[in-house]
Amino acid sequence: MNINANREELSLALQTIQNIIPNRTPLPILSNILIQTEKNNLQLVATDLDIGMLLSIPANIDTKGSITLPARRIGSIIKDLPENDVEITVKKNNVTIVRSGKCVFKLIGIDSEEFPSLPKIEKGTEIKIKTSVIKEMLEMTSFAISKDESRYVLNGLLFIIKNQKLTFVATDGRRLSLRTENIEVNKTCNVKAIVPNKTVLQLERILGDTDEVTINIGENQILFKISNILLISRLIEGEFPDYSQVIPEESKNKVFIKRGEFLNTLRRATILTTTESLGVRLDVSKDDMVVSKNTPDVGELKEKVPIEYVGKQISIGFNPVYLIEALKNIKEEEIAFELTQPEKPGVIRIADKYIYLALPMQLG
Repeated sequence: MNINANREELSLALQTIQNIIPNRTPLPILSNILIQTEKNNLQLVATDLDIGMLLSIPANIDTKGSITLPARRIGSIIKDLPENDVEITVKKNNVTIVRSGKCVFKLIGIDSEEFPSLPKIEKGTEIKIKTSVIKEMLEMTSFAISKDESRYVLNGLLFIIKNQKLTFVATDGRRLSLRTENIEVNKTCNVKAIVPNKTVLQLERILGDTDEVTINIGENQILFKISNILLISRLIEGEFPDYSQVIPEESKNKVFIKRGEFLNTLRRATILTTTESLGVRLDVSKDDMVVSKNTPDVGELKEKVPIEYVGKQISIGFNPVYLIEALKNIKEEEIAFELTQPEKPGVIRIADKYIYLALPMQLG
C-alpha cells in the first residue's frame, strides 16, 4: 500500500475514531486501527466488538492495500508531523513508513487479516432525520441513562418508532426523560430498540454539522450514517420497563417559573450538597418558591424565586442535579413544573414533545 493524504484531514479522522478504541483489551489487535484503501478514499476502521466505526477521507492511492497500526501512536505521529502532506507506505512484514517533509517514521503494524470484520447489518427499518433534531433529542434524554450495570436494560436509550413518531426514553429508576418527534416513515412501522450508552456517547460526538442522519435498525444491531462516518453497534437485549406506567396524568398544580432563574438557584444550592446530604428543599406558595439547603458543618442557603402558582402550599425535596440536568437542556424561557404531593414526582412537560419526571427525596 502506498497513499498520500492531507495531514489535517487524516489527523482529525484519527482523533474521531480513536474514541472507539478500548482502554484495556485482551485482544491486542483491538488497540489498532485498520487503514485500508477503497477506490479514491482511505478508510479507517476501529471496533471494540460491540461498537464499530468506519470513517472515509479522500486520498491519492498509488498502490492499494491495508494495514493495522497502534491507534494512539499513529494518531500522535500524524498530529505532530511537520508538513501537511503525508505519505504512508506499507512494506514487507507489516513495516509501515510514514513520511512528511524531512520527517520519516517507521512503525510495525499487524496484518489486516487479523482485524475483526465489522458486522454487515441487514436491511432493517431505515429513517432519515435532521441532525439538529436528533442532537436535541439526545441532549434532552441521554443524561438520564442509568450507570448502574446491575440493571442492564437501563444502561441504554430506548428508541421507539410508532405512529410515525420517533421517541427516545431514558431512565435510571429515579428520573425519566422522554422526547418525541414526528418523522416520515411507513404508518405500519413499529420498532423498539435499546441502544447502549457508550454508543449514544459516540453518536453525540460525531454528529457535527451535517444536515441529516440515516438510521438503520436491524434485529440485533443499529447503524448510523453521518456524512463520511458509519457507526455500527449491537443493541441491548432485554425488555425495557413499561415507562408509561410511571408517567402521571397532567396536573393542574403547576408552578410557572423562569427556567434560567430556577436553574441558577439550584446550581448555587448544589455548592452546599455533600454525598451524605444531597436533597434541596422547595417551599412553594402563591407568589414565590423558597429554595433552601442546610448542610450541618457546611452551611446554609435560602433563596426566593418568583413564580406564578395557584394551589395548596407544598414543601418537597429533590436531588438538585436531577433538575439541573433537565433544565440546562430545555430551550423554553418559562416552564410549568407540576408538583402534587411531597411523595409524588415533579413533572415538566413541553407541548406534546417532552416529558421529564424526577422522584422527590425525603425532607430531613
